[in-house]
Amino acid sequence: MGCAAKTRNKGTMGHQRGQEGHHHHHIDPDAGDMRVAGAIGVNMLLTLAQVIGGILSGSLALIADALHNFSDAIALIIAFFARKIARRPADPRMSFGYGRAEVVAALVNYTTLIVLSAYLLYEGVMRFFEPEPVNGWMVVWIAALALIVDLVTAALTYTMSKSSMNIRAAFIHNVADALGSVAVIVAGASVIMFGWAWVDPAVTILISVYILWHVKSEIGETIRILMLGAPPNLNPEDVANAIEETDGVAGVHHIHLWSMQEREPALTAHLEIGPLAWADAEPIRLGVKETLKSRFGIGHVTLELERADQPLRSSPRFGHDSIQEA
Repeated sequence: MGCAAKTRNKGTMGHQRGQEGHHHHHIDPDAGDMRVAGAIGVNMLLTLAQVIGGILSGSLALIADALHNFSDAIALIIAFFARKIARRPADPRMSFGYGRAEVVAALVNYTTLIVLSAYLLYEGVMRFFEPEPVNGWMVVWIAALALIVDLVTAALTYTMSKSSMNIRAAFIHNVADALGSVAVIVAGASVIMFGWAWVDPAVTILISVYILWHVKSEIGETIRILMLGAPPNLNPEDVANAIEETDGVAGVHHIHLWSMQEREPALTAHLEIGPLAWADAEPIRLGVKETLKSRFGIGHVTLELERADQPLRSSPRFGHDSIQEA
């Protein structure tokens, strides 16, 4: 019991240190908040201008861009508060901490993009059957203003997007919207020069398809983390083999490899220690943890020790025993 207690205590302290290291490395409490807040403000003002301009000019593409821009602002608001929540320390009710708030926020943002894209696709198709006159010059000028704001917002969030899935989702909103603004400018110019009103709904459809394409490339990683999947850069079999290569380890089972948060892999497993090496079980455990940290970057590790000569029921290498009804 004493050894088990020490193991748990060390594991807990290791987790706390890992949590602290993660928060300081990925979420700087003082950096980025003002940039995000500023981006929210300009996007809200731009959305209002685009909606008014879209109604007055009769441009569906401009309204579509406005709705997408509004989703940018909402995405940034969600990202802003998720960053705040993620900084909270672990507590008895949330022993793993609140870091996954950013992952949940990313999923919310991607989901809103899917819904928005479906709506824009529908409206674009309907406009082909019921075309309306478009004021090209108003569309061009407002879309040009939107493009400038989109580029400024993307620049404000670019650096943070490299280390945060949450901010990256918001950044993708802005990049897609910037390209959407370019497309709207093209639509307005087509109306001015050639009278091609059909370009407006065509651009709307292209914007929706482009958004969906971006979501498809990013949402999988978010879902994988929430589903406790193994990090994509780690091969579970390689990790298991490295554990078994440690002197004194006769086998390993009940391996769980997942991401605590973005870029923070974690592992729990049962180590089978050879009977002749049982006296050195604790140094062996520490050696396995060091191997996992140095070779695979897995800092949060919890290992349960078992003697290999004791009767053991057949246990799966990965996962846990299935629960059967009595």
